[in-house]
Amino acid sequence: MNAALEDLYRQLIIDHSRNPRNFRVLEGADRVAEGSNPLCGDEVKIYLKMDGERIAEISFQGSGCAISIASASLMTDSVKGKTRLETEALFDAFRALVTGKQAPAGVALGKLAALGGVAAYPVRVKCATLAWHALRAALAGSGRVSTE
Repeated sequence: MNAALEDLYRQLIIDHSRNPRNFRVLEGADRVAEGSNPLCGDEVKIYLKMDGERIAEISFQGSGCAISIASASLMTDSVKGKTRLETEALFDAFRALVTGKQAPAGVALGKLAALGGVAAYPVRVKCATLAWHALRAALAGSGRVSTE
């Protein structure tokens, strides 16, 4: 990756960590799940409003490191309007990206690609995927996850 693109990605992560999108309680949410990473203290709560199998609205609240908050913010922007199946495919592609594995073909990551550098720091993978695991729990109706 060239230096200009790395700098752009770094700026995007900083922007989303300092000014997270969709950071609020979602009134009337029909699904809620919490996630925590007890090793580093990251915590997130995901709120969903579903329209059948489609995520009509999503928000989050939480605290944690810049990677955790930026990932949750980027995730909420990325999955809004997507179906459960599209969201699962995006999660699989994102997890592959941050773990340094081959991403499934045909899934566009968009701005989520900014978090690809996490693969070089395996201890940060849990930070980047925490909100995603909470989202999966919310979609499944299970309510709570931990990345221990």
